[in-house]
This record gives sequence, C-alpha cells and structure tokens, in this order.
Amino acid sequence: MNNRARREAMHDRRRMLEVLEQFRIIVKSIRRHYQDVERRAGVSGAQLWALAQIAGQPGCQVGELARALAIHQSTASNLVRDLAARGLVSRERRGRDLRHVQLYVNAKGSRLLAAAPRPLIGVLQQALSELPAARLRALQAALAHVIARMRGKQVAAARALPLSEM
Repeated sequence: MNNRARREAMHDRRRMLEVLEQFRIIVKSIRRHYQDVERRAGVSGAQLWALAQIAGQPGCQVGELARALAIHQSTASNLVRDLAARGLVSRERRGRDLRHVQLYVNAKGSRLLAAAPRPLIGVLQQALSELPAARLRALQAALAHVIARMRGKQVAAARALPLSEM
C-alpha cells in the first residue's frame, strides 16, 4: 500500500470513529432526555409521546397511534393500557360502530402534558422533524445502508421498539 492509500485509509478510519462518536452522542442525549421525562413526569418517553399524540388527535384509534409513533400495534396497545391504568387517557366507544375504541386524554393527562419536559415527542424525533426534507432523505438512505450491513435478527426486532425502551 502506498503512502496516499495509507493516508486515505487512516482518514476513513478517523471518519468512521467520528461517526461512531456522533451515534454515542445521539444515544446519550436520548437516554438523558428520557430519564428526565421519567423523573419529572413519571411516565416513560414512549408514554409521553403517545399521550401527546392522543391529545393532538382526540378520538384516534390504537392502529392510528401505532402508525403515528412508528411502533407495532401491540406495543401501542400496551402503551394505551398503561396510560389508561394511570388514569391519563380514556378509551371510549362512540358513534355507530361500537367495535372501534377511540382514545382521549383526560384532565389528569392534560395536566401531565402541560408540566412535562419538552419536546414531548423526544429529542431525536424533534431534531429529525426539523431537518430539511433533502437532508432527511439523505440521512434515511445512509442509515438504510448501515442497517443493511448489520444483518441481524436484532435489527428486525428493534423496528417496533420505542426509543425510550432501548
């Protein structure tokens, strides 16, 4: 290997390590935010995001909540069950089709949302939502390549897991 190739290899390794450090910063920031949410609001980050989503779409159903949070429907059902058990949301059957359960934030849930740390959706979700569309597309494509190279069952299992449960 000539000197130029060696320098390029060293530069590539440094860049890989810098990207690894960026991932660490992101993960640590997410953890700190969710610890703060848990400490100050008494609910998990996923529960807070679900509560905020329900507040923003009163009458939504569990399937809609799952899609909005990009989680599996069973995970969304568990979140709703926990929020209802804490007295933060109500599940109601309204309208002509009583098979469908609609979700509503109650007064206790509204008070929790008002006092909860911001952003309600999570620091990573907020940062991603603020990216210009072209940068978000580029990041999505780059991360898709990284994930494809990781090839593992844990990748598939992680898709449905809320970030606050990592």
